[in-house]
Amino acid sequence: MVALVQTVAYLGLEARGVEVQCQLAAGLPGFAVVGLPDKAVNESRQRVQAALSAMGLSLPPKRITINLSPADLPKEGSHFDLPIALALLAAMGVTDAEQLHEHIIVGELALDGRIARSPGVLLAALHASGRGLGLICPAAQGSEARWAAGVPIIAAPDLAALLSHLKGTQALPSPPPGEAIPATHSTDLRQVKGQHTARRALEIAAAGGHNLLLVGPPGAGKSLLAGCLPGILPPLDAAEALEVSMIASVAGTLEDGRISAARPFRSPHHSASMAAMTGGGLRARPGEVSLAHLGVLFLDELPEFQRNVLDSLRQPLESGEITIARANAHVTFPARVQLIAAMNPCRCGYLGQPGMDCSRAPRCGTDYQARLSGPLLDRIDMQVDVAPVPPADLATRQPGEPSATVAARVAAARALQRARMAGTPWRNNAELSGDALDDLATPAPDAQELLLRAAGTLGLSARGFTRVRRVARTIADLAGADTITRAHIAEALSYRRPARQPATA
Repeated sequence: MVALVQTVAYLGLEARGVEVQCQLAAGLPGFAVVGLPDKAVNESRQRVQAALSAMGLSLPPKRITINLSPADLPKEGSHFDLPIALALLAAMGVTDAEQLHEHIIVGELALDGRIARSPGVLLAALHASGRGLGLICPAAQGSEARWAAGVPIIAAPDLAALLSHLKGTQALPSPPPGEAIPATHSTDLRQVKGQHTARRALEIAAAGGHNLLLVGPPGAGKSLLAGCLPGILPPLDAAEALEVSMIASVAGTLEDGRISAARPFRSPHHSASMAAMTGGGLRARPGEVSLAHLGVLFLDELPEFQRNVLDSLRQPLESGEITIARANAHVTFPARVQLIAAMNPCRCGYLGQPGMDCSRAPRCGTDYQARLSGPLLDRIDMQVDVAPVPPADLATRQPGEPSATVAARVAAARALQRARMAGTPWRNNAELSGDALDDLATPAPDAQELLLRAAGTLGLSARGFTRVRRVARTIADLAGADTITRAHIAEALSYRRPARQPATA
């Protein structure tokens, strides 16, 4: 007899249908899993056998073959435990095989029969919704699955309770809906004293989604400014929140079905490896650049990161996605991030500060900043010097402008962009390219003349030229102007460094 149940395999943010086929045949007793299983899937044999034993069931004295079809698709993860167990139980006649055909099944089995959490339940639920099927999943992730509309969900705490529900002897309760958490932020711009230029640059970056580099000595407030950015960014809309939550689901970090409207803010340590930053590992999990999708990737002490790790960000900063190549598969994750970076001007941190330069100045600054490649710096729209805050500013009790006030201006600028880009794939000015850039961000004639002259003087690349236009469009949006003027171009150029010249404090 052959029993069939449905589950999924995850490739990036795509859930692909997998049919679990179980055959009981005469011959020497054995238990084999075929169809390109990884080690975790192969080990499911022991977990399934132990879970059945905990229920008082034993494997039949036959040759058991589990085939995961299509056989050429790699199968990874412990979520295959539950579909394998149910396919086996259906083949044994313990449960109704026809009833299982109506569900996508995911879940890891504990040795005592409990159904444990497994990454990717939200993706499985969306896949089930697209195919008009129900979903059987762990009870702890029922709320997560509820975000997929119109999917009948059976969220079971253990295998025995699931079998009782399927037989109709004891129905399982419907899982509660997931909780939507409003965006909250602990760091407010009112805490920042002075730093008017840096605050202005941060507002422009937030309004247009631009990448920003803050350069200054230790204690100048670079990390504090970066920490304030989430508080002035607009919250995620419903579609964006679901997109971000899908990545969190695959990574296994979506807790109790909670979906937040706050944009992600990821701040990896400078010792992070390339796999941690871009994604990878045995199961090709999303990295920091994908976990920060539609949010902020903050890299503090930028030159301290390994150069190959930083250069691996060049492609996703342009395309908004990262592809992880494996011998048997290519996995693509979204990576539309806003890069905010901070760095000292030199190794000791005090280059250009009167009486505080080290003995190797200014060579130490040149060597330190040479750790950053030109192509990476060219992808950063704005580079700003953050000078030390004067003691008089630190001593004042008058707070700076609060985040709520700045956030209102940012929201108004974003609203202009949404209206202007309606019907296009672009979300903000930082994504404009091609004909859309020419149509929506062409300066006035005198402003265009200033930009052309400056491009030659600063040695702007084609990418740098484009990014100045994008920043100028955002500055005009903050001012409520339809046309990009000379003043907007001049301010945008002030945030751009000359080519092949390192930033100094």
